[in-house]
Amino acid sequence: MSRILITGAAGTVGRALLQELAGTDHEVIATDLAAPQALPDGMQFEVMDVTGRDPERLIARLRPEVVIHLASIVGPMAREKAFKVDVTGSRNVLSACVRHGVRRLVVTSSGAAYGYHADNPKWLRESDPLRGNPEFAYSDHKRQVEEMLATARKEHPALEQVVLRVGTVLGEGVENQITALFHKKRLLAVKGSDSPFVFIWTRDLARILARAAGEGPPGIYNVAGDGAMSVSDLAQAMGKRVLNLPAGALKAALAVAKPLGLSRYGPEQVRFLQYRPVLANDALKETFGYTPECSSREAFVIWQKGAGL
Repeated sequence: MSRILITGAAGTVGRALLQELAGTDHEVIATDLAAPQALPDGMQFEVMDVTGRDPERLIARLRPEVVIHLASIVGPMAREKAFKVDVTGSRNVLSACVRHGVRRLVVTSSGAAYGYHADNPKWLRESDPLRGNPEFAYSDHKRQVEEMLATARKEHPALEQVVLRVGTVLGEGVENQITALFHKKRLLAVKGSDSPFVFIWTRDLARILARAAGEGPPGIYNVAGDGAMSVSDLAQAMGKRVLNLPAGALKAALAVAKPLGLSRYGPEQVRFLQYRPVLANDALKETFGYTPECSSREAFVIWQKGAGL
């Protein structure tokens, strides 16, 4: 039994984790800007804005043994606001954990921390360098957070860390920037770039987080279901066509469309379609001790059925 404090508990992953922990012997404290829907019986809720003094104040008062840090900005937002949540917020949580004797910190990072690069290996492993792209706020911020965590592992080894580099999360009812691409009449692809997607089922991720808070070993782990799906695979599964465009033509079109307000994306976003990080999950299965129930394809099918596609 542990006292577990969760940041970002009202989000999709947070709600799934609360349901996973419901009925266990853990004492769970859910925190966010607003209370999660259907907070399980016996769990406590506290308002926490990670960008300010709340992490210091609450962790000092509540003295959790384990902190699961989920709070992050995935969707579009002004870069300065996203930085305050992703980087400043993570620093605030980490500092409070160090000062107040938290035993273990579990952090959801992202495969995006590896960056979107032409020379990425076909399957990225935890030993590969983190080269999050400065032009992608989310990727850049996750890289900065991981650098901060690496420094803390050297300077504060008493604080155990479990860092989860998560692929695209999918499950029934999940909607995000990636699923928005799947709702289009045609799926966009860059000619000559296979760039597959890896997915993790929401419930698998919740189980992984619960294990990370308990008996799971500390360390850094890629989190994805087995296998990957190319844009062609996705299109075939949904009975849609693929619009294959040369990289140069797509960059030129976005360079015109963004200033005119016709697209939120600029030419730099083409790398996002060309060089997606593809995560190997060997360490998750062999070292961490969890084999995802759903493969990438099976997680996609669950989402697809829920979305009516």
